[in-house]
Amino acid sequence: MLRVENIKKSFGGLVALNECSFDIEENSITGLIGPNGSGKTTLFNVITGFYRSEEGEIYFKNLNISRMSPHEIIQHGIVRTFQITRVFSGLTVLENMLYAPKHQLGEKLLRALFQIGSIRDQEKANREEAIELLQIVGLADLHAEYAENLSYGQKKLLELGRALMTSPELILLDEPAAGINPTMVKKMRQVIQELHEQGKTFIIIEHDMKFVMGICERIVVLDFGLKIAEGPPRIIQNDEKVMEAYLGTTYDLGA
Repeated sequence: MLRVENIKKSFGGLVALNECSFDIEENSITGLIGPNGSGKTTLFNVITGFYRSEEGEIYFKNLNISRMSPHEIIQHGIVRTFQITRVFSGLTVLENMLYAPKHQLGEKLLRALFQIGSIRDQEKANREEAIELLQIVGLADLHAEYAENLSYGQKKLLELGRALMTSPELILLDEPAAGINPTMVKKMRQVIQELHEQGKTFIIIEHDMKFVMGICERIVVLDFGLKIAEGPPRIIQNDEKVMEAYLGTTYDLGA
């Protein structure tokens, strides 16, 4: 589904990604791990068009998306969440959801004037879809609550729900389990697994190794911008290069 080929990205004299390559299979859950500063979020930013690489190419379903804008990439079916949640605090949960759908007829002035009926039908359909997705992420009962009143874990679930409103095929999650309590971590895992069963594909950046090893089918490991390992969790747990990269950290690789 996604092919990352020899990506290089630098910031001044610092090489953040160095000839990074890997493939993501459709309907899979892949973990992207590595010590702080290893290039994980930079890679997410390159894949989703927020950064442009100096070298290499990225293909999504055989389409080269390397030079596309974030908006164009979303249109093709790739969406992401962020390490720090970006919900609209002054809007309700439902309003946050309704902000996201693609191709809204009411955004075009002429359509807004001459296709009122179609716009109303689309708004109704979007609202129904939003409620259905809020049920999946466990926030349906809070649809009228302002986002600022949600817990941090609930905000992460809302951000995931809002991402789903774009009808994505590939979802990139940046530390979905970070900073939330064990109950919300369990809920996040449940939601991801349910969406995976429905055919969604995920790439997940996460420092919680128990979370990663328990949900991911394959793991890519970065260190100083280089891919140092790739494979199923049971292999990654005992990989000498991975152990060395994490040496001196507090992470438990689950071995």
